Amino acid sequence: MTLKIGIDVGGTFTDFVVARDGAPPRIFKTLSTPADPSIAVVNGLADIAAAMDPPLALGELAGAIDTIVHGTTVTTNATLTSRGAKCGLLTTEGVRDALEMRRGIREEQYNNRATNVRPLVPRARRRGIPGRLDRDGREARPLDLDAVREAIRLFQRENVQAVAICFMNSFANPAHEQAAAELVRREMPQAYLSVSTEVLPSIRFYERVSTTALNAYVGPLLGHYLDQLAGRLKEIGFQGLLLIMQSNGGVISPALARAKAALTLLSGPAGGPGAGLHYVAAHGHDRCITTDMGGTSFEASVAVATPLVKNDGEIARHRIALPMLDIHTIGAGGGSIGWIDEGGMLRMGPQSAGADPGPACYGRGGQLPTTTDANLVLGYLDGGYFAGGRIRLDLEAARRAIERHIAQPMGLSIEEAAAGMYRVACNNMAQGIREVTIKRGFDPREFPVIPAGGAGPIHACLISQELEIPLQLVPREASVLCAFGMLMCELRHDFVRTFVSRLEAADWQRLAAVIEDMAGEGERQLEAEGVPRPRRRCEVTLDCRYVKQYHEVSVKVPRAAVAAGDAQAIGQAFHAEHHRLYGYSLEREGSPVEIINVRVQVIGETDKPVSRAEPWAGSDGSGAVKGRRAVYLPETRAFAQVPVYAGERLRHGNRVDGPAVIELETTAIFVSAGFDCVVDALGSFVLFAKGREDLVASCIRAEEVAA
Repeated sequence: MTLKIGIDVGGTFTDFVVARDGAPPRIFKTLSTPADPSIAVVNGLADIAAAMDPPLALGELAGAIDTIVHGTTVTTNATLTSRGAKCGLLTTEGVRDALEMRRGIREEQYNNRATNVRPLVPRARRRGIPGRLDRDGREARPLDLDAVREAIRLFQRENVQAVAICFMNSFANPAHEQAAAELVRREMPQAYLSVSTEVLPSIRFYERVSTTALNAYVGPLLGHYLDQLAGRLKEIGFQGLLLIMQSNGGVISPALARAKAALTLLSGPAGGPGAGLHYVAAHGHDRCITTDMGGTSFEASVAVATPLVKNDGEIARHRIALPMLDIHTIGAGGGSIGWIDEGGMLRMGPQSAGADPGPACYGRGGQLPTTTDANLVLGYLDGGYFAGGRIRLDLEAARRAIERHIAQPMGLSIEEAAAGMYRVACNNMAQGIREVTIKRGFDPREFPVIPAGGAGPIHACLISQELEIPLQLVPREASVLCAFGMLMCELRHDFVRTFVSRLEAADWQRLAAVIEDMAGEGERQLEAEGVPRPRRRCEVTLDCRYVKQYHEVSVKVPRAAVAAGDAQAIGQAFHAEHHRLYGYSLEREGSPVEIINVRVQVIGETDKPVSRAEPWAGSDGSGAVKGRRAVYLPETRAFAQVPVYAGERLRHGNRVDGPAVIELETTAIFVSAGFDCVVDALGSFVLFAKGREDLVASCIRAEEVAA
């Protein structure tokens, strides 16, 4: 027996997917342990061992595991809660306040009370070092090594845990940073070191210094966690391969994750988009919207043939310029707390009850009303079957919390208040989807949506109606979609170099050499990771813009186009992408195009779990009905008795007419009055707007259509 396990550590639950060739994946959940997430990992593995047929000892299970792919929120949570390492920064004299000044743009243009985000490194520990390189990397002033030594003595007195080094124009010549880094390594061997030319050797100083500081801020915490995790796995006898999920949708070794900790800042949700594409491919689609609603947050992303990647973003208002999947995150999860603002308006989140104490209905001491409490009151959840019955939900505690904090202050009944909480939460999530579709030039109505996470399928119908999306696809593994997606990820290594040149005047030979250098570095990393040559590939992207434009557009280009110096083909690709994103291009005007950065991603293919199609079982799903209960219907704003189906008993071809509730051990699916459902060959639940059977023709046999 050889097993491959995906593990996604979330704020409330830790998810597990166990893959074994020839068998459907098995899913498990356990409560997270925020103080030490590795404890929940071992607890979950113990649950898996006990659930095997026949049951195994934990050591026997560990010995059978070939690969663990692990997504972690350690770096994300450290940044969001401002609990990172104590850092120092070495930078060029005269610009040490760049972390505070940022880009000089007001984030909230019309809010005169808005304050800047607190820098990750306070001013007293940001030291300006004399020495200067010009934009071409030529030394204009030697680096003052005595000033570096003085700064190191300050950091030692302050018990600094991590040091970030970022000098002006170092992307063109790393010599000054390397000299400073050598001194820090010698004088502070225990400190975590983050050097900009190793983390992000590209143009734009603020983005580079912010990313380098972020890497230093989270590096010691991730290293400590990986040590804990590796130690616990070794104790139970695990000798297989451990891979860490990174923000770009690929996986890397723990050693590389330690060195470049900022690569994991979106580690948790990065597995979702790839998994979404896997499920919609069974219906002939190559694009989808993937959402993930967990206990604390809601993530939304778009995939078109491949998950979309962006080269810069923000986390907790701190800029990061590393490649990452284009995932928009908001504080809207099952644990999001309902509250009334100073204007008397009902709000949901971003504050969360988390795993401890959790929602009021968990009975763990939580007193505030959450989305989960509202879902229980509205009948979407069965208090006796939450997590397969392992967690009993207290309906009366949920009602008391909603009554005290929402219903009474607003003059509503408990049910009306719960319905309001549900609608506000759904509206928040619909807006999150707009951020990754409409604002990126996509029409959400043209994409099937994959509602994932334990709470996602309860809210998906109302969200889809809000956005006029007619098709949803809920995998049986929806509650652990990101963990499942991790098992399908490939090894990915990203590289970037600044290469400023007008397209028509580019030195194509030098550009090809830069690409070859980065590709070679990636090849060496894949070689060390044991990826055979036939399973490696390389993708090239150019960051281009119209001359004097403020922002760039990333365009994928074939290496053959660079080798041939085909400026026309690359220019046309840029114009087309610019038009898609912004609704116009300047191709007819003949505006010159400028290259700013060249990016290379080297990919190593990994073994994927084998899916098994279910046999056709007919359209009659009545045998899976296990009862009826009162459920709130948003369309009529009233409760109605609806059938409740045991999701595990529904098979390929079975139909469920809305309104209905489909319950699985780790999630529940609310099929509203505006949708019907059919089960596809992979066992997924495909929800389609009433009357739109054409959307699910691939799920229905020809004779069924004829009948």
